Amino acid sequence: MTQLLIRVGLLILVSLLLYLFAWLGRLFVEKQRKRALAAPAIHGLASIKGEDVSLHFIRILAFSSVDCKQCHQLQAPALQRVQQIHGEKVTVVEVDAVHSPELVQRYHVLTVPTTVVLDASGQAQAVNYGFANTQRLLDQVDVVLAKRSQTAT
Repeated sequence: MTQLLIRVGLLILVSLLLYLFAWLGRLFVEKQRKRALAAPAIHGLASIKGEDVSLHFIRILAFSSVDCKQCHQLQAPALQRVQQIHGEKVTVVEVDAVHSPELVQRYHVLTVPTTVVLDASGQAQAVNYGFANTQRLLDQVDVVLAKRSQTAT
């Protein structure tokens, strides 16, 4: 009977420690997201690859790396669908995280893929650490577009 109580007690203790670890991890990620959203607006993306991106309402920074399979197999197609749906209102700017440490630091990138949705003024409106599916990105873009139409009226 005593061994059973010890085992149950250990199980409860391990469960509490795992819960605490997961809670602290989520707290850390949320803190990083808030810091990324508070980053100063970015103005240095006026021309990317010869294209004038200042004409677009929304820019999505897509952080990836050469060896990130999830970036190329999952995130890139989701971003292409968002661009197809919204047309010229959205520009996707691919950022190689390894070669862009200043942007990685600015948006507190924790992993690749990471996507940062910027409004027309260059202010971060949403940050996604890890894969963000098409629907999530569309929802975030729609929120930015709705804010833009509200301020225009």
